[in-house]
Amino acid sequence: MNSTTAMFYVFSAVLLFAAFRVITARSTVHAALYLVLAFFSAACVWMLLQAEFLAIALVLVYVGAVMVLFLFVVMMLDIKSDAFRDGFWKHFPLAGVIGAVIAVEMALVLMRGHRQTEAPALSPAAVQMGNTKLLGIEIYTDYLYPLQLAAVLLLVAIIAAIALTLRERKDSRYQDPGEQVKAKKADRVRLVKMAPTVETPSGTAGTGQEGPKS
Repeated sequence: MNSTTAMFYVFSAVLLFAAFRVITARSTVHAALYLVLAFFSAACVWMLLQAEFLAIALVLVYVGAVMVLFLFVVMMLDIKSDAFRDGFWKHFPLAGVIGAVIAVEMALVLMRGHRQTEAPALSPAAVQMGNTKLLGIEIYTDYLYPLQLAAVLLLVAIIAAIALTLRERKDSRYQDPGEQVKAKKADRVRLVKMAPTVETPSGTAGTGQEGPKS
């Protein structure tokens, strides 16, 4: 066993442990931190597989942006995790069956896709391009339509989130951008003249004098 294989087993063990703690941790913040550790361990595994672009994308996008958003939402909402555990054992059989079906499907896909014993040889020009450029060529040539489909789905999700947030409800404040644009300075600021009010100072303590009573 060489050093690369040993590091692969170490990072894989840490990844499995962190993934297990994500679903078993009682604190929501601790679960999110364990998920950060799982993402970082997966990025290390990808680095060992010489997929540096995927590794750095996982660290920058998920660990650096998505998980920060998760932690911000969890701390802002202060979710009571005890209420979610009330029906855990009630729904555990159905969740176990669904998890087993997903595991079998993933096993079938991985077994069928990893029967090739030797990787195809790359041309000298492809070796000089690097993994990032080759990945970009594959995405924007052979997988262009799936990429566009994923982009459309993300666009629909963004529009749906904005529509659900900006809809008029009784308990929400709605602003009309058209009215905001048409607003003028005279509509926002109004100068009012008022007569000055002078208060007579009361007498100080210890002088034996009292100020005028109101």
